Amino acid sequence: MARDNALFLLSDSSFDLIYGPDERAEIAELVNLIAPQQSAESIAVAPELLGDVDVIFSGWGMPPLDDAFLASAPNLRAVFYSAGSIRGFATGAAWDRGIVISSAWGANAVPVVEYTLSQILFGLKCGWHQALTIKDEGHWVKKSRVPGAYGSTVGIISLGMIGRMVVERLKTFDVNVIAYDPYVDAETAAELGVKLSSLEDLFAHADVVSLHTPKLTETLGMITGAHIASMRDSATFINTSRGAVVNEPEMIAALQDRPDLYAVLDVTDPEPPVEGSSLYTLPNVILTPHIAGSMSNECRRMARYMIDEYRHFRDGLPLRWQITRDRARTLA
Repeated sequence: MARDNALFLLSDSSFDLIYGPDERAEIAELVNLIAPQQSAESIAVAPELLGDVDVIFSGWGMPPLDDAFLASAPNLRAVFYSAGSIRGFATGAAWDRGIVISSAWGANAVPVVEYTLSQILFGLKCGWHQALTIKDEGHWVKKSRVPGAYGSTVGIISLGMIGRMVVERLKTFDVNVIAYDPYVDAETAAELGVKLSSLEDLFAHADVVSLHTPKLTETLGMITGAHIASMRDSATFINTSRGAVVNEPEMIAALQDRPDLYAVLDVTDPEPPVEGSSLYTLPNVILTPHIAGSMSNECRRMARYMIDEYRHFRDGLPLRWQITRDRARTLA
């Protein structure tokens, strides 16, 4: 079987992060690498390198597949993107030409799920409240009542891939899971082991609420201050999706009025928060700098997904992670 001509095309830092020695060696055995790794800047200077390329292995820093790029790459058939969202480079011109685009967004979901699970369990222990109160007061404090991970209620907003993976992980714990997703029917929810709820009831009854809604026109500001204000005593709100899905000023006001609540925010809008934002100083807000997704060695998992995806592509097998034009519209 003739080997495809291939090229690594992504930023230098992403290349070192995503494609380790093992991944590079395996790809080199699968394809004919026609040149050293290129970046958007270097390929703009030497677009002739694209002339014989059949497939691209990419990641963060992939240049847009615009008309000029595609004209330089007449043989390009597929891009294997070892990262998440493809919105930065996928174009109508690429879809029109039938170029296959696969993304490792499923691999990137794994650490998000792990982060979320850790915060759900810690939230059920009111862990942030206990730890930060001790630090703030400078002495041991009396343990307060906590929901715990037995018989408590966890609310999941949106049952896409990440939401469903979180639900699956929660099955090993003695918690009740309720979910809001207007696109999921009762039969599917029953198969997942969750009870469907309205958004209002979910916030009112869950001890921990975890948000997994993509940023779409119709979801901007979907979570309001009223939702936060309605939460149970000592409840925790977790956001690992997109900051813009939450009405941030209203959330801040609700958290100021309800110091018993905690918000664990790995994403904000804007990101990072503007200088002077109350999110930096509110004692019941936990900010992390968008670390839920793949970091360090976790990024190698994304390369692994795309290596396996390429094998399917080469062998004419169904692709697991292909993003179509229609599918791209629904992803964050």
